[in-house]
Amino acid sequence: MLKVKRTIIVSVIVFISLFSITQGGENMKITSPEFQNNQLMPGKFTCDGENINPALVIENIPNGTKSLALIMDDPDATRGIFVHWVIFDIPITSKIEEDSVPGKQGNSTAGDRKYHGPCPPSGTHRYFFKLYALDTVLNLNEGTTKAQLETAMIGHILSKAELIGLYKRR
Repeated sequence: MLKVKRTIIVSVIVFISLFSITQGGENMKITSPEFQNNQLMPGKFTCDGENINPALVIENIPNGTKSLALIMDDPDATRGIFVHWVIFDIPITSKIEEDSVPGKQGNSTAGDRKYHGPCPPSGTHRYFFKLYALDTVLNLNEGTTKAQLETAMIGHILSKAELIGLYKRR
């Protein structure tokens, strides 16, 4: 029960901090050459294919950014949000290459440190790639959880961008 309350509190704090982000100029943007926002992801990037991360293109990183963080999760999972990939302390870059590890990896819901491609048991699920520009390098340990990363980012988020991929198993 305490763990659930803590998760709710952290989620509310992260939600509030995201709305307090000061935007200057153009907003940061994340896209993929592999799929459009709110469109189907190619099977190559799923459990039905090579299960590798897609290439991601990053634009309009704000001045003052010291590192990037990326969380990929599935809010449509039957047992709550499934975290597919947690990666942080990513150096400033305009592209995350396909099948790469551009920073330190945190733990997924599966309990390991790697990319887990979409693999929904039924129906079409949404996969959120949430990118954060941070004013610091977090220096967290590998294996950090999504909740721990979100807590560490509080007060350090300069901008956030989001890309949603869809997938339905064959």
